[in-house]
Amino acid sequence: MDPETRGQEIIKVTPLQQMLASCTGAILTSLIVTPLDVVKIRLQAQNNPLPKGKCFVYSNGLMDHLCVCEEGGNKLWYKKPGNFQGTLDAFFKIIRNEGIKSLWSGLPPTLVMAVPATVIYFTCYDQLSALLRSKLGENETYIPIVAGVVARFGAVTVISPLELIRTKMQSKKFSYMELHRFVSKKVSEDGWISLWRGWAPTVLRDVPFSAMYWYNYEILKKWLCEKSGLYEPTFMINFTSGALSGSFAAVATLPFDVVKTQKQTQLWTYESHKISMPFHMSTWVIMKNIVAKNGFSGLFSGLIPRLIKIAPACAIMISTYEFGKAFFQKQNVRRQQY
Repeated sequence: MDPETRGQEIIKVTPLQQMLASCTGAILTSLIVTPLDVVKIRLQAQNNPLPKGKCFVYSNGLMDHLCVCEEGGNKLWYKKPGNFQGTLDAFFKIIRNEGIKSLWSGLPPTLVMAVPATVIYFTCYDQLSALLRSKLGENETYIPIVAGVVARFGAVTVISPLELIRTKMQSKKFSYMELHRFVSKKVSEDGWISLWRGWAPTVLRDVPFSAMYWYNYEILKKWLCEKSGLYEPTFMINFTSGALSGSFAAVATLPFDVVKTQKQTQLWTYESHKISMPFHMSTWVIMKNIVAKNGFSGLFSGLIPRLIKIAPACAIMISTYEFGKAFFQKQNVRRQQY
């Protein structure tokens, strides 16, 4: 679809219709990719540092292990936790030890988060794109970057508390009562701002992701249309463009995803076991610590499940969204005709 046609489509499809078109893709994508997200977070969270001189329960993502450490060094006992050896190993161990339903842990808050986040994100992107094209011209190549950055920044800020809760539910299996106590205690002690822990690395991950995704998506879609001799993109062109652009952006922003998971899961590790929180560390300090402990590859922990997750998620989401808009556009055209 050329820029002029896309501009006309945005005018014909109302914001409410754009919202409805995005909902179906958000629900379908969440159901499909949540197991992959669970595995990714377990792989990233298993290397969190443990404190010494305390009695605590350490969770490796599969089960809890009692650990008693005395500062005098006379007594040290713990059951050494088994580590995930890779994506498939994590899948099998989670299913074997916790049941297959655990792969969808955190699905309710994921759905609660996915629908408003997607509605805000996609609707804002299309509305901003239409506004910028009307002011700057249809052929400005940086419009997808600007619209993607602004739309994602707003969506991340609104949804960040739900993202925090979802990450906690996926990093360790625990009840909704435990989650409620955890959130209530954190809010009472540190205020509502504590629910935005991990906001900075999330922005550093999602905003560049959005800029790269939309820029590459628009270019790939236009290129595939030209190669296929088509005036408008088909469902498969949208699907392929979404998968390729999403995969590229996922690899480039993975280090920030690792940092986000580390910063958010440490809340449960320290607060639930009454361990004093360490001093606040910036995103860059956490990155340096990860590299020092696990090497540069530590910044790309969970790469395979993230790619397996992102490629179909982006493909399903954008192709479903474009299909929904095309459906509403046809309905609007019919109404105008009659």
